[in-house]
Amino acid sequence: MLIKEFRIVLPISVDEYQVGQLYAVAEASKSETGGGEGVEVLVNEPYEKEDEKGQYTHKIYHLQSKVPAFVRLIAPKGSLEVHEKAWNAYPYCKTVLTSPYMKDKFVIKIETWHKPDMGDQDNVHGLDKKDWDKTAVVDIDIADRRCISAKDYKEDQDPAIFKSVKTGRGPLGPDWKKELVNNPNCPHMCAYKLVTVDFQWFGLQNKLENFIQKMERRIFTLFHRQVFCWIDKWFHLSMEDIRRMEDETKKQLDEMRLHDELKGMNADE
Repeated sequence: MLIKEFRIVLPISVDEYQVGQLYAVAEASKSETGGGEGVEVLVNEPYEKEDEKGQYTHKIYHLQSKVPAFVRLIAPKGSLEVHEKAWNAYPYCKTVLTSPYMKDKFVIKIETWHKPDMGDQDNVHGLDKKDWDKTAVVDIDIADRRCISAKDYKEDQDPAIFKSVKTGRGPLGPDWKKELVNNPNCPHMCAYKLVTVDFQWFGLQNKLENFIQKMERRIFTLFHRQVFCWIDKWFHLSMEDIRRMEDETKKQLDEMRLHDELKGMNADE
């Protein structure tokens, strides 16, 4: 088991981010779907459990081309499918990813607290001392190009050069976090993402757990660069707008996957 806490500071308020992250998730889902692969949304509905209520989603990620080559070589056909169940009780969210093929031998748990601070709180998830002591803390600077590879770089998603028309925020210079603290007109927040990876595969456990944590860091970095650089696209939206957008996105994803599956079947005939 490998545990890391990623901290991502943003020049966005906690309330604003609730809309921004859902908008970006919907857009990212569309870009990841194609060729019979991608995201399949099974459930997206409100839930209430004891004192907690929010939005529950169940998605399937079809990942044939999204995993390392050595995994594709050894993985049985049909096993490269990941189920994501998420409970969004904002500002707290929990996401659990599992594999029907590997059952309880493969679990990725992502717990997130969104706090109106600069990422300076320790153990916001309330782990016991033993688990917290072995948790590595990783700070992600969305404006630092050194955090991403050259192939991931997109100029229109670079916080270091982007300036929002609607909010006036950006571009984010080398000392943007220090400037943020001293600027009462600009909100700020931190997403504390606790990632627990448990991948029980003899001979590959350490390698794959480290690989998954590396991929989570990449996903968090690119995603939050998008959230900020897309702010003019989502800043005016309400939660009602977001729910309508999610319904439309689900229909589009289903149509895209069905079209590609039929295309593949016709090609095999």
